[in-house]
Amino acid sequence: MNIPTGAAALVTPTLPRPASDPAAAITRGVRRYLADHGIQGMVEFCLANGRRADLLCLSEKGEVSIVEVKSSPTDFKTDQKWQDYLEFCDYFYFAVAPDFPQELIPAECGLIVADAFGAEIVRPAVARPVPAARRKALTLRVALAAMGRLHRVEDPARAL
Repeated sequence: MNIPTGAAALVTPTLPRPASDPAAAITRGVRRYLADHGIQGMVEFCLANGRRADLLCLSEKGEVSIVEVKSSPTDFKTDQKWQDYLEFCDYFYFAVAPDFPQELIPAECGLIVADAFGAEIVRPAVARPVPAARRKALTLRVALAAMGRLHRVEDPARAL
């Protein structure tokens, strides 16, 4: 069997976030909302450029969304790498708690407000179609990462 280079990076996420982490509550609510709308998300997904998306999502149509979770204004102001995600998604969103000052979020980005139980899209993301070759490569990375994560759950003593 030919093992792809860098495969370990596809299956070594930082999971799960502690329940006390405010970002975990936001992430949970966003995932619930998206799942209810036919979109599945994977947390802490490592992109080909080395950046780690808080939540990478695939729709039934194969559209890719990235959701960057911001738990506080300080978190947002000190972490300005969001533009590095744009080449890997059709839609880019920030997800924040209900008490987050929404005016901080750039107008060109989608905005989701969430708590631990659900979410709402306050501002839709602008569509930026991913080129076909990148979409194919990204979808393959997602599939490999998902299978690796599932393997670790199903067989923790043997997982990669």
